[in-house]
Amino acid sequence: MPEHMPFASRRGLLFGAAAVSAGALLTGCTSNEPSDSGDEPAGKDQPVADDKPGKQVTIGFAGPQADHGWLNAINDNAKSRAEKYSDVTLEITEGSNDTAQQIGQIETLINKKVDVLVVLPADGKALTQVGLKAMRAGIPVVNLDRIFNTPQAYRCWIGGDNYGMGLNAGHYIGEKLKGKSGARVIELAGLDNLELTKQRTQGFDDALKNYPNIKKVARQAAEFTVESGQAKMAQLLQAQSKFDALWNHDDDQGVGALRAIEQAGRDDFLMVGGAGALSAFQAIKQDDGVLKATVLYPPTMAASAIDLARALGQSKGIGGLAEFEIPSSLTLYSAVVDKTNVDQYMSTGFK
Repeated sequence: MPEHMPFASRRGLLFGAAAVSAGALLTGCTSNEPSDSGDEPAGKDQPVADDKPGKQVTIGFAGPQADHGWLNAINDNAKSRAEKYSDVTLEITEGSNDTAQQIGQIETLINKKVDVLVVLPADGKALTQVGLKAMRAGIPVVNLDRIFNTPQAYRCWIGGDNYGMGLNAGHYIGEKLKGKSGARVIELAGLDNLELTKQRTQGFDDALKNYPNIKKVARQAAEFTVESGQAKMAQLLQAQSKFDALWNHDDDQGVGALRAIEQAGRDDFLMVGGAGALSAFQAIKQDDGVLKATVLYPPTMAASAIDLARALGQSKGIGGLAEFEIPSSLTLYSAVVDKTNVDQYMSTGFK
């Protein structure tokens, strides 16, 4: 599982609309001209931002190895977004989880003198210096999700809200169990050594404070994999004979969790997932199991990062905002997707 942006809840602008990404602002407008594009989520089928050809822009894109469904979707969103612009050339690296190799890939893009860089670092701290190098070379950097150690290493940061994921999951469960006395919930977290996991748990716990009738009775940390999700969920089910709701941090490990639930023959609780996998959307739509909702950590942020990079390369701002420049940071909203709105988000689900 990728280590998503560790400070998302404290940085940037939190857009409260149920948008999948900053594309809600970018759609139809990385210029100061009006647009007639719609309000769809920023997915592959969404109209592109201000698609009138402008100055040619070469965007360098460097991310980690796509060893997880979410990261693969990041790459797909960046590529498909760039292909929709006749004035954008995308120079994309192979991707690596080795920080030295990723630094080398970014330095190659700097030496090619790309106009803008979009970087999702394998390790934000370790890659801060190469971000600074690009900025000092006059190449603006769009820092995607995992943040560099200093704002001097990027022109704009865009990413998700881990605290918001937990907060919205907690409020969704809280409202569903509002009238139930002595309600019990459990949590299947991700890797506990990651800051993102701690933030998701903190948001969840803070939300539950608003519902005195609910008590969290168990928490188990998994490893963001199908196998770990199945094993850890089996342990939770064995230890907890009765509970009312489950918050699972990640839809990939949720596949395993659902297997364990099915094997145990349990259907006496509701489950909320996290991230926005296509399999989760499909299960929510089918509505014949415990999974009733998932809280987004949208990989469409990569498409929005391309929009931002193009705007920077063409010296444009964002339509819908009064300022001439794009913001220094954009924090995406962690929308809750359930059967009432799943069709709207289906095209954004990742495999």
